[in-house]
Amino acid sequence: MANILEVKNLTKRFGSFQAVTNVSLTLVKGELASLIGPNGAGKTTFYNMLSGKFSPTSGRIIFEGRDITGLPPNKIARIGIGRSFQITNIFNGMTVLQNILSALIAHYGRGRSFLSLYWKDRKLMDEADKILDSLGLLSFAHIPTTHLSYGDKRLVEIGIVLANYPRLILLDEPTAGMTPEETEKMIGIIHRLANETDTTFFLTEHDMKVVFSVSQKIFVLHQGSLLAEGTPEEIREDQRVREAYLGGTFDA
Repeated sequence: MANILEVKNLTKRFGSFQAVTNVSLTLVKGELASLIGPNGAGKTTFYNMLSGKFSPTSGRIIFEGRDITGLPPNKIARIGIGRSFQITNIFNGMTVLQNILSALIAHYGRGRSFLSLYWKDRKLMDEADKILDSLGLLSFAHIPTTHLSYGDKRLVEIGIVLANYPRLILLDEPTAGMTPEETEKMIGIIHRLANETDTTFFLTEHDMKVVFSVSQKIFVLHQGSLLAEGTPEEIREDQRVREAYLGGTFDA
């Protein structure tokens, strides 16, 4: 399989503090991978560099053979990398369907047009329905997002990301704050999207049961450096990883 993302010696400093140090890793196209580590390990900083929020101090980020190091978030999104956040990032004054339509309109460069003009655009509506159906949200299409459960709001956020048709999706703590039932639903949807689409998923997650149930490959950050990488079985048995999580939440 071809590589979709190559990170080479990525480093980020904030003044005298070095949050990420010489991290190198490779994601294979279609592989469902996770990035884990204790609190303060540098995961969010690393994601912020991949998505363009932060520019690296040094190192390179190669996406599908193209050097994207230091590009701003809007350009990174346009070339095919989408990101969901730990805090839901949706339009609460709109229905579920309107949220997805808004993202599709922006994707097709129609952002200055009124949303109401596209209710009769059958192609756009079909695309929105397909996204909602893939997330189990089709029956909620005309419900305002303020009336949704927290877990379903997170799914709407993922729908907004999907509406930009990214080839790589960064999922930042996708099950944080969810009930066990919502977590199980999210795990199933991530599995299905990874298996039924060409999209590559790369997630950070504190819940080790989630990580070990969805991941084909796991990368472990510790104190800003890459401590280990491997299959779930290899990471589960890695003594260095166990020591890094002592007193933490390494329960898989």
